[in-house]
Amino acid sequence: MQVSSILFIYLKKVYQIRGNMKYSVEARDVKKKYGKGHAHVDALTKVTFNIKNGEFVSFVGPSGSGKSTLLNMIGGMDTPTSGSLIVGGKDLTKASRAELVQHRRYTVGMIFQSFNLIPDLSAVGNVEFAMIFGGVPRKKRGPLASEILEKVGLKERILHTPGELSGGEAQRVAIARAMSNNPEILLADEPTGNLDSKTSLKIINILKDLNESKKITVIMVTHDIPLAETVSHRIIHLLDGEIEKEQGLRNL
Repeated sequence: MQVSSILFIYLKKVYQIRGNMKYSVEARDVKKKYGKGHAHVDALTKVTFNIKNGEFVSFVGPSGSGKSTLLNMIGGMDTPTSGSLIVGGKDLTKASRAELVQHRRYTVGMIFQSFNLIPDLSAVGNVEFAMIFGGVPRKKRGPLASEILEKVGLKERILHTPGELSGGEAQRVAIARAMSNNPEILLADEPTGNLDSKTSLKIINILKDLNESKKITVIMVTHDIPLAETVSHRIIHLLDGEIEKEQGLRNL
């Protein structure tokens, strides 16, 4: 069986599972501890929450509150010390290394504050590069990458390298890259942290549009509570590794 056929069968199963799920994320008593003995640090302490399919949820709180730790675990880049964390229908606390790789490739897309683009590749090249790991056939990568970049407003900049782009344009490339393999969940870690207020609003509105038009679940970590309030269905406030309160803003 060809690789493309295997990929098609895999994705078909993934989307069938997604269609039967109510929640994108289910966290039960999730705890994350770094270190051992007296030197250990509790990054998260028995955190429990659900995130519905298609919901836009922001985690806010001061530095050290556990926001990025939680996002990394949802993204399959770290695992809880204890508790249950079900993302995209799979309990990541029981997932094998291979399953976590599949999770990062197909279930989640990641957007970082520092963009994390490959400096020697053009905008379209950066998006195409992500598609290689998603198993997209070579002939389809260029046209598909160009289409995604056009949707985030970079039609005239697809051949420019990151050094030739503004901060806002670079973050748009990062969003396009995160969307390249059609993830169920978009994870954004301080996506406007390096941008001015006007550009930040443009980026946040792109995320809102993806949430509303594609019904994709968006989970954002940010220090900017007023900005989060403009787009989120719900805000979860973290403090010292615990949920301090939840703030409902608009119905899904």
